Amino acid sequence: MTSIRTDFPRPTPEQVAAFATIGAATVHEALGRRGAVDSAIKPIWPGLRIVGAAFPLKTQPGDNLTIHAAMKLARPGDVLVVDAGDYTEQGSFGDVMATSAQSLGLAGLVTNGGVRDAAAIRDIGFPIFSRAISIKGTVKATLGPIAQPIVVGGVTVHPGDLIVGDDDGLVVVPLDEVEAVLTASRARLEKEERLRADLQSGKTTWDIGNYDALLAQTGQSLQA
Repeated sequence: MTSIRTDFPRPTPEQVAAFATIGAATVHEALGRRGAVDSAIKPIWPGLRIVGAAFPLKTQPGDNLTIHAAMKLARPGDVLVVDAGDYTEQGSFGDVMATSAQSLGLAGLVTNGGVRDAAAIRDIGFPIFSRAISIKGTVKATLGPIAQPIVVGGVTVHPGDLIVGDDDGLVVVPLDEVEAVLTASRARLEKEERLRADLQSGKTTWDIGNYDALLAQTGQSLQA
């Protein structure tokens, strides 16, 4: 039997807590505009947030056995990140599994496939980002790769990478960049606070950005 390593490094609890109050768009910008997952993978209800260490896995289309295995192996605070091959005609995760995952302390699920029982999962409060919601069930036949790198929404996800998601979308932060991105995110938030103060004083985004100079570089001007 193949051994599955689940003791891979993860962000610290302090780092995860710090990112819990930072928007995904800010994190994406702080990461140099990298790591953004395909925008078709969305929260299954508005206002949802997800933050935690990635626990990647790959399933066969129409088969959710690997998700059940990953739930048994993942640690509290992990986010299950599922490469379902972009196969959306399946509800590979439902309210019963969400109840279990929440009881186990998992931080959420991300999938490029589909889930079902959306209303019940919302009532449970378990965070899910998915490409689709599908009424169709699955079989349990094939065990796929667990805790290995996968690609979801155009982004490579390694075990232990940081997942941050909200209404704007999802971003994947490589584990070795988490602290630097946290510092850059905080600096960006401070800059935006100063910008808001300037705007509230009556300045315009046009003047603050010095866009007259930008137009002048192309021989254009703003006539008001």
